[in-house]
Amino acid sequence: MKSKIFYKYFLIALGWLFVAMGTIGIFVPILPTTIFFILAAWCFAKSSERFYNWLINHPRFGKFIRDYREHRGMPLKAKIIAVTMVTIAIGSSVIFFTQTMWVRILLIGIALGVSGYILSLNTIRQEQTAVSD
Repeated sequence: MKSKIFYKYFLIALGWLFVAMGTIGIFVPILPTTIFFILAAWCFAKSSERFYNWLINHPRFGKFIRDYREHRGMPLKAKIIAVTMVTIAIGSSVIFFTQTMWVRILLIGIALGVSGYILSLNTIRQEQTAVSD
């Protein structure tokens, strides 16, 4: 019984950590935002219905989380912004801030992996979200 209670509070704390990281990611271009809110939603779904409902109904982040959870996708505009931000942030790091070749290769690999994942998600059209809402 104690382990279930510990697990619940651990997931709540982890969920709030992800919310904090996602919020920081709004202002720090290299830190992703949406994925942290998706992870927070998963934690809250397993631990707190109240926090989960708050997050998925949030006026700023809720739509993106619902789109991902319900349609396994992102709107085209969000995909373009995400891939552009990854390219700018990691590209500038590779060009201006890193001289070590293996670090450059690692960063390029991360950028390709993240961009590939984003592009592999379903592209959500307006009419899909209108039906869900």
